[in-house]
Amino acid sequence: MKKNLLLIPFIFVGFSSCDTLNQVAQSTVQQYGNPSQLEISNGLKQALELGTDKSSDQLSAVDGFFKNAAVKILFPPEAQKVESTLRSIGLGKLADNVILSLNRAAEDATGQAKPIFINAIKQMTLQDVTNILLGRQDAATQYFKRTTTQQLSASFKPVIQNSLSKVGATRYYSDAAAAYNRIPLVTKVNPNISDYVTQKAIDGLFVVIAQEELNIRQNLSARTTPLLQKIFGYYDRNKR
Repeated sequence: MKKNLLLIPFIFVGFSSCDTLNQVAQSTVQQYGNPSQLEISNGLKQALELGTDKSSDQLSAVDGFFKNAAVKILFPPEAQKVESTLRSIGLGKLADNVILSLNRAAEDATGQAKPIFINAIKQMTLQDVTNILLGRQDAATQYFKRTTTQQLSASFKPVIQNSLSKVGATRYYSDAAAAYNRIPLVTKVNPNISDYVTQKAIDGLFVVIAQEELNIRQNLSARTTPLLQKIFGYYDRNKR
């Protein structure tokens, strides 16, 4: 497995403020000089590939979604009354099974993201690279959203549909919806859950990618090689 340049610890003591980032940026110029266009392109693409790999690996692991409060998948908003009603009538275990199985399905699908991100990175132009490096703190995340969401959805959906069946989510959610729909006078809910889980899996992936991007932009300890120090020192000096 590749080492993740975004995460391997490399300790800088006492660096946290914007002033310190600027001081380090100037020191980087003296030590390494300004990066060439090729260095910027190669370094940023490498960082993005490793960061997206890490995000995919993190979320596709067991409990990658389920134990991450930022991305954990819960009942759909329109079905939250289903959950509260089921719990109130002693069917809390059924509701728990639904939530666990939705997250297991998302974890099962997220490993499909790697080749899609790699292709998007390969398609980057020099202008794309410059815009990402010198853009907003989520510029890379927004680039991936624009260029990969449609492919991610097409890739994730059949895997999630299969996973929902494999881990029992389809049955659990259908059972939950059916139990709720039998309650007199309630508004009926749709028992089909696959589209919702697909979208939440993609949303969760971008949440983690955004966290990785912010880390390397703001955290000096995440810049673990001379090349990353050089190109992100350039970013510190020229960021918008």
